[in-house]
Amino acid sequence: MPIEQTDVLVIGAGQAGIAASEHLSLHGIRHIVLERKRIAERWRSERWDSLVANGPAWHDRFPGLDFAGDPEAFVPKEAVADYFEAYAKKIDAPVRCGVEVTRVTRLSGRPGFRVETSAGPIEAGQVISATGAFQTPSIPPLVPQTSGLTQIHSSQYRNPAQLPEGAVLVVGAGSSGVQIADELLAAGREVYLSVGPHDRPPRAYRGRDFVWWLGVLNKWDAEANPASEHTTIAVSGAHGGVTVDFRRLAARGMVLLGRTEGFEAGTMRFSQDLAANIAAGDANYLSLLDEADAYVAANGLDLPEEPEARVIGADPACMTDPVLSLDLAAAGVTTILWATGFTSDYGWLPAEAVDAGGKPRHQRGVGAVPGVYFLGLPWQSRRGSSFIWGVWHDAKYVADHIAKQRGYLAYAPTRQPVTEPA
Repeated sequence: MPIEQTDVLVIGAGQAGIAASEHLSLHGIRHIVLERKRIAERWRSERWDSLVANGPAWHDRFPGLDFAGDPEAFVPKEAVADYFEAYAKKIDAPVRCGVEVTRVTRLSGRPGFRVETSAGPIEAGQVISATGAFQTPSIPPLVPQTSGLTQIHSSQYRNPAQLPEGAVLVVGAGSSGVQIADELLAAGREVYLSVGPHDRPPRAYRGRDFVWWLGVLNKWDAEANPASEHTTIAVSGAHGGVTVDFRRLAARGMVLLGRTEGFEAGTMRFSQDLAANIAAGDANYLSLLDEADAYVAANGLDLPEEPEARVIGADPACMTDPVLSLDLAAAGVTTILWATGFTSDYGWLPAEAVDAGGKPRHQRGVGAVPGVYFLGLPWQSRRGSSFIWGVWHDAKYVADHIAKQRGYLAYAPTRQPVTEPA
């Protein structure tokens, strides 16, 4: 039985894979998109029930389709998944769901790859890994599973009723951790939140959402550097979009803690860096207000002043007298929720496609292995790369590169090159 062949195989049908399909189609490049579950599956089954997009609908979308309803709204996760299904249908993306890729190897003696899948092998000239960076939940090996505590990752959390009764320690105060901690607090739970270094932009300022400010200030196109690649951002679209304020959370009863450092004999230890981390977040917040004010003045914009945005509240007791160790049983903590990010697994790609740490070897998504491409990575080409609209632009770059390379491979000289006489 002959092996199925295609020009390009896209692995993953989330926002990256659908964007890749659109741009490949515009180039007239034959391709297949494989998805092991459903289109945009992670939005449906790996996020909590109340999650909404972190950016407003007018911004966090592809250029070819608007979200239904209020463009200023923050779209619920199920509607985001429905959006990508609708977009795939709109562009007639050749998506095959329920097909898992297990291995990609180079073809011997000719260009291209053999891709082993749960539905049989496929040969492709190029392969795009559109699985993104949020693949394997990362839980630090600090607390043994025999501790008697419930331990779950943020990707497994759905709602407060899912957790056993008792207090909750949330480790990680990026967008996911702070939103989940806020929801648990509102549900009447006692919540401890371990806060590490972070950026804390204003949700909105002078009548414009922060995504607009990052756009006009050219921050979405900022290039990656070693520090920026690992910066946690505390931002939320919950409650119609409000600025994350750790002091306000503390005033409502949440206990803030420094970075989690270790665990021994039922006691969790924390760094003394809480006040410094929050102060650095405040500085990041105020610096964006400064840049926004300067932009308004320089461009003569008629945007309302907002002096109250610069008011920083008093430090709560948990900042001035930080808790450095917590006896979890004495504090009534029954659950540790790890909002500690993800690791990537590219073991199915050729070994030389990743570095010694398992990270993709690429330049703007063009892999170090000719014919292997990546999409959906944080800071793939710039700050906006892992956002819905940003991955669309990265997909165009990758598809353009594939089209260019295919042009070279298709070249056939009309005559032999002239050589110098001996």
